[in-house]
Amino acid sequence: MNKTKEIWIAGFALFSLFFGAGNLILPPNLGVKAGVDWWVVVLGFILTAIAIPILAIFAHARLQGTLYDFGKKVSPAFSTLFCFLIYIIAVAIPSPRTAAVTHEMAIQPFFDTPAILTSIVYFVLVFLFAINRSKIISLIGKFLTPIIVLILLVIIGISFFTSTGGLGTSTFKNPFIDGLLEGYQTFDAIAGVVVGAVIIISLDYSNHTTFNEKRKLIRKAGYIAGTGLLLIYGGLILSGALFAATFAETASRIEVLSGLSTQTLGNFGTTFLSILVALACFTTAVGIVTGTADYIKGICNNSKTAYIITAAVCAIIGIIVGSYDVGFIIDVAVPALMFVYPITIMLILLNVVPDKYASKLVFRGVILVTFIFSITDFLGFIIPRENLTGIKSFIPLAEHSLGWVLPALLVFVGVNLKRK
Repeated sequence: MNKTKEIWIAGFALFSLFFGAGNLILPPNLGVKAGVDWWVVVLGFILTAIAIPILAIFAHARLQGTLYDFGKKVSPAFSTLFCFLIYIIAVAIPSPRTAAVTHEMAIQPFFDTPAILTSIVYFVLVFLFAINRSKIISLIGKFLTPIIVLILLVIIGISFFTSTGGLGTSTFKNPFIDGLLEGYQTFDAIAGVVVGAVIIISLDYSNHTTFNEKRKLIRKAGYIAGTGLLLIYGGLILSGALFAATFAETASRIEVLSGLSTQTLGNFGTTFLSILVALACFTTAVGIVTGTADYIKGICNNSKTAYIITAAVCAIIGIIVGSYDVGFIIDVAVPALMFVYPITIMLILLNVVPDKYASKLVFRGVILVTFIFSITDFLGFIIPRENLTGIKSFIPLAEHSLGWVLPALLVFVGVNLKRK
């Protein structure tokens, strides 16, 4: 295969990995709230929704391993616990969210049926596809992503040239921070460490015999995927900002995306987009359930029974959580993300830097400090924030839910200086 063609195929594969239908509901709503500061929000959003996930792929290309390998330098026990935590979050939040998005975009506008019914039918099908490993899912995925991307580019183009209203004022106090934290909700950093190994192994390395050649392929493919995500995310945020005046202040993320597509594509285009989004959501859910069941099967001596039981439990959790509305699921996800995302980000970064700067001592020190200083961010979404005012006043950036950043950086630098 021609090397240039191989790089582009790998780039599209990585793009498909991160481009989940659930992510579509986040950027337009950010744009509506950002107004003239839309570009500042884009900078924050791409940091956690594009840069960190792509770095996770680079880390996988370097490790040539699994999710377990990301944390094994801290300790085997930590890495095992981290794996379980990541998989639990994946089946409890992003997987059910796909059912909720499907109901609100593709079912509710046309049928007067309860969300629980959609959730039941949805996850029964997810379970059947997961245990049968149907190739239909992979075929749907290959064709869905290009079509959805094409529709989104049309929406972005039309909104750019037809919008008559100017950009409004921003409702964000800190647009960059708000964009950065909203990027957590894409779950793409988690997707990078969970599914990245599958993508790496699946790529055709026949023309790349050395380790460095393989890494170059992944790096170039990562740039292609990152550029595509930047165009889509940035374009949707700008489109939301341009049409902000047409939405009520209380409009939900789903309502903003649906309204934006209606104003640019009309009712037929919106219906078509809704169906495609529902199918894309379905492939995402099957991928999460299958990946989680595979992990449990692997630690249970490749037990098929363990695989089926895990898939069934994932489906039951999906039915229960997926029956709630998207906004509620996103709100519930925030505390968990505030806890696990900082640790995930630091594991990704530590596995990207050269080995001489990432010893076991560095791993342990940085992850421990990140865990300790992210506790206040986690608690801030569970207990009244005024109860944490005293302690947060002593931690730089804690008021922005980023209190772990400087301590982790200081430990990283300090431990490396001490070793030298």
